[in-house]
Amino acid sequence: MKVNGFSFIKNAVKYDFPVVESIKSVLPLCDKFYIAVGKSDDQTLQLIRSIDKDKIVIIETEWDESQREGGRVLALETDKALKMLPTDTDWAIYIQGDELFHDADYPAIKNAMKTYQHDSAVEGLLFNYLHFYGSYSFVAASYVWYPKEIRIVKYNPSVYSYKDAQGFRKGDNVKLCVAQIDATVYHYGNVRPPKVMQEKFQNSSKFYHDDEWVKEAFPEDSFDYYKHIKELKKFEGKHPALIQPRINRVNWSFEYDISMSKPSLKKKIKYFLRRHLGIDLGYKNYILLKR
Repeated sequence: MKVNGFSFIKNAVKYDFPVVESIKSVLPLCDKFYIAVGKSDDQTLQLIRSIDKDKIVIIETEWDESQREGGRVLALETDKALKMLPTDTDWAIYIQGDELFHDADYPAIKNAMKTYQHDSAVEGLLFNYLHFYGSYSFVAASYVWYPKEIRIVKYNPSVYSYKDAQGFRKGDNVKLCVAQIDATVYHYGNVRPPKVMQEKFQNSSKFYHDDEWVKEAFPEDSFDYYKHIKELKKFEGKHPALIQPRINRVNWSFEYDISMSKPSLKKKIKYFLRRHLGIDLGYKNYILLKR
């Protein structure tokens, strides 16, 4: 079984992406890791080169920042990396620069790839998600955050990155059929020093909106990203080992009153159905198979 990883990145140093930890979290599962490194304003290319020269294959790219509708440029960069994979790849593992796999989940991931390798109905593997917000001690609890997404796909030339690179489709906008596995993606996209978070969010908004919208949305020196807090809950688990040194270097404070998380009755019903009955009434970018 041949397994390769892929991703994309740009300005990882400037915006404090945990991309080194991210890539290292999937390397034990991969034969090779292919990454599209966009032309950056910092030392991102050198950083990626320093990780593992024997396993990592780099393609240097330039982002087409005119592709702003719905974050389309992010999917285009993902596809550049995906197209680099050799045709004898069995499974392709996708990870974004602010996501990590947990080392405790490696056995389950390996077992799932082995189990479904020759199951033609299964086109991808579905992961659970934890979205950290504000600090490493809180995760998003609002229903608006996606609880699951595809992060491993069977190699298929017709598969491509969908919308803003959240998930995948094939052919003419066809959802992939996936199997749920007992593994979680740890998403750290909203856990950075406040000033860096503000700059990163302002920059990423340029991939979705025109210049005028960005200018109006981010008045100089008056925007506070972490004021836009929705429902959070305390994280009671254990972080991946690779992220722990970064957690130990935390140098900003984040305060949140857990009592502020008061979902409406409608949301409470949705939470109950999802958590206790496995019924998800939200948007799903996949077809979940019963396996």
